[in-house]
This record gives sequence, C-alpha cells and structure tokens, in this order.
Amino acid sequence: MAEVGIFVGTVYGNALLVAEEAETVLKGQGHEVKLFEEGTLEAWQYYRHHFVLIVTSTTGQGDLPDNIAPLYVAIRDTVGYQPELRYGMIALGDISYDHFCGGGHKLDDLLQEQGASRIGEMLEIDAMETAEPETVAIPWVEKWGQLLK
Repeated sequence: MAEVGIFVGTVYGNALLVAEEAETVLKGQGHEVKLFEEGTLEAWQYYRHHFVLIVTSTTGQGDLPDNIAPLYVAIRDTVGYQPELRYGMIALGDISYDHFCGGGHKLDDLLQEQGASRIGEMLEIDAMETAEPETVAIPWVEKWGQLLK
C-alpha cells in the first residue's frame, strides 16, 4: 500500500480532528500513515515522493494557520518544481467570510504552480453547514485512499 504524510493546519482543533480521522481511515485501508501537526520541510521532501494529504483550516482573510504557514513559505521559497508530488486537499472554512477555504486554496494554488498532481477534487467543508467536519471528511477520505497506487 501507499505511504501517506498528513500535514495539518489548525487553529481550534477541527482540522486536527479531521486529520486524525483521516489517519484512522487510511490505516484501516492498509496504508502507512504519519500525521504532522508541525510539518517540516524535511518531512515534506520525503513524502513528496509518496503521497501527501493536507488538512487545513483558514484564518483571518484567507490565511493559513500559524502551525502550517512556515511550511508553506518553505515549500514556496525552497522546493520549486515538484511534478512527482501527488496530493489530496481538505480545506475547512466558513462561507460567511470573503475568502472561504482560503488557506486550502492558497496551498493548492502553490502546489499546482509547482507542477504537483492533485488526486481527486479538493474537499471544502463549511463550518456554517457542518458542526462535525469529520462526518463529511470520512467518506471523501475513504474514496481518496482507494485512488492511491
């Protein structure tokens, strides 16, 4: 099965909860999974040759949470072109804000610019509609995990 690194951007813990549920689902499918609450560039460089799942919330005006923002900057400024990267994106946000799921879109845009391949569609979870984001994420992760080869 596949090796998957889950990189989390969280403020209040919802994205971390979703990431932990995703870890459980993927391990249940037989994948080897490691979760990173404070993802480093070194860990990213390893998993870019395997699979990456990003689970991030959004803060402020479409910004990334503080625990994943340094990784974003490092990827942007250090990594460059990475066509070997295959990833999935789960973005949490609140539709009442101007930049709905802006953190996820910001990371997704960067990875697309760098030639990475997103597996499946980005999952956007709206806090206004879903009090328990993991209930929406679990079926998506189950399908995503089946696409890893």
